[in-house]
Amino acid sequence: MELIMKQMPIVFNALNVGFLHTLQLFFITLIGALPLGLLIALGTMSRFKLLSLFNRIVIWIVRGSPLMIQLLIIYYFPGLVLHNPIWGGGETGRFWAASVAFIINYACYFAEIYRGGIQSIPNGQTEAGLVLGMTHRQIFFHVKLLQMIKAIVPPISNEIITLVKDTSLSRIIALQEIIWAGQSFLKGSQGISGAVWPLFFTAIYYLVWNGIMTVALGRLEKRLSYFK
Repeated sequence: MELIMKQMPIVFNALNVGFLHTLQLFFITLIGALPLGLLIALGTMSRFKLLSLFNRIVIWIVRGSPLMIQLLIIYYFPGLVLHNPIWGGGETGRFWAASVAFIINYACYFAEIYRGGIQSIPNGQTEAGLVLGMTHRQIFFHVKLLQMIKAIVPPISNEIITLVKDTSLSRIIALQEIIWAGQSFLKGSQGISGAVWPLFFTAIYYLVWNGIMTVALGRLEKRLSYFK
């Protein structure tokens, strides 16, 4: 016990740094994936058949393959195949490669949620808007958008909670997120080796952050309850 108490400051400093990387990846993924997902969804419903087909193929490939494989391809493919290591070998390059992979992956999942939300709104509202002289753009932003948001909040919330945990997959390209930090003390880091207990504390970080996100998303859903 005395040894663990001495190790705690070193371990928690490393876990805090790793969790900061986890949070950065989480927020950058949301900032990129939420709007990109909407664009992809609109593309799948486009009247231009080639654009719609292309978007559907991209969604099928991304949703049908493991995120871990996508991380490996995006990080290693430019250097090993194209001989153009655009990400470099540092931590910054690994972080941005992981960010791109997560944004593309989650944008495709969000796109299907957006599409379902948009298509759940009765066509009669579009017809009524057209009769009143509104354009399709005005109908979408002034009539459908808020209703769509209400419909998609629960499934989007589930994906966001999943994203919190999926960030741990970025350690496959040696990004120093919180699981990587905890596991390093098992293998040997900063004079500590064979220590399993740091890994158990990483679960607490995830549980606390998931709890915060669950409460925040629950409040958002309640604020949109006026559409019932």
